[in-house]
Amino acid sequence: MNEPREHNQNADRAPEVHDLPLDSAEQDAAGDSVQARLQEAEERLLRAQAEVENVRKRGQRELQDLLRYGEINLLRDILPVLDNIERAIEASEKTADVESLRAGFRMTAQQIEKLLESHGCKTIATEAAAFDPAVHEAIAQQPAGDAAPGSVVGVASKGYVLHDRVVRPAQVIVAAAE
Repeated sequence: MNEPREHNQNADRAPEVHDLPLDSAEQDAAGDSVQARLQEAEERLLRAQAEVENVRKRGQRELQDLLRYGEINLLRDILPVLDNIERAIEASEKTADVESLRAGFRMTAQQIEKLLESHGCKTIATEAAAFDPAVHEAIAQQPAGDAAPGSVVGVASKGYVLHDRVVRPAQVIVAAAE
């Protein structure tokens, strides 16, 4: 008795898509549709790959330009300072006034310091500073006197940092322990 029920249930069931027979025209149309979608997907993939390659090449060109011409703004800022130095040299040939030459050199040095600061380069602080091997280079020691041992008591050459990186450590004289 169970068998006729199962038979009836199967008879009531709607045929599924994959159970239906396709005629050859329908099969060709379905195959053409799948083939067309596959070809379209392949073309999109090729276009995307070409775009990625173009972006990569453009990035390389921009990086090369940056490396090649990155200093142009700094150079544009330095040129007026160079002009002032050349004017000072010309003026020194025409005058014996040492004081005016000294004033001109001070102004040029200040101009260079401002230029460096405008590009993120600053002088390393050394006055009354404790010796720091990360930013100072000890070139000599001398008796401390009133200064604390290990502190900077003199500067031979200023040091500079660019943002947070040491360009050149300050060459300093350090107070020795007595």
